[in-house]
Amino acid sequence: MERLNACVDVDYRGEEAVAACLLFRHWKDAQPLEARTARVSPVAPYEPGQFYRRELPCLLAVLSPLLPQLGTVVVDGHVWLSPGQPPAPGLGAHLYAALGEQVGVIGVAKTAYRGAPAVEVQRGVGTRPLYVTATGIAIMDAARHVQQMHGPHRLPTLLKRVDQLCRRA
Repeated sequence: MERLNACVDVDYRGEEAVAACLLFRHWKDAQPLEARTARVSPVAPYEPGQFYRRELPCLLAVLSPLLPQLGTVVVDGHVWLSPGQPPAPGLGAHLYAALGEQVGVIGVAKTAYRGAPAVEVQRGVGTRPLYVTATGIAIMDAARHVQQMHGPHRLPTLLKRVDQLCRRA
């Protein structure tokens, strides 16, 4: 069975959140194969440096039913927060562990996290890069996939659409 890729994001609304997922087959796809959302309530409060505690349950709510189909998940955020052995885990690393280390996770961030081991990826005509981190997939492969994703702008089309989906659901 061919594995699918997914872009995910979460929108918070007080004590509730909406997690969204767009499934796609090829990195250059402009349209998703399927869109899913999941409402989560209550959500954990925001804790500085512990963002994953708030976001992870939401992502798992939308991804868990899809686990047998998933090959790679793209998150809005960082996989690793610092260099070192082992590096400090970010949202993406916690998601990788929660998915049983069976699904590669690519983190795509719009801002650098000081000290995080990220590959800068230039997209579109702008001068600001995206910061790509990964686990369960080679970092240079992850950066190449993000570079190849559809869209003329800095942020790939499907990442922009999954953000819109969770905000509108």
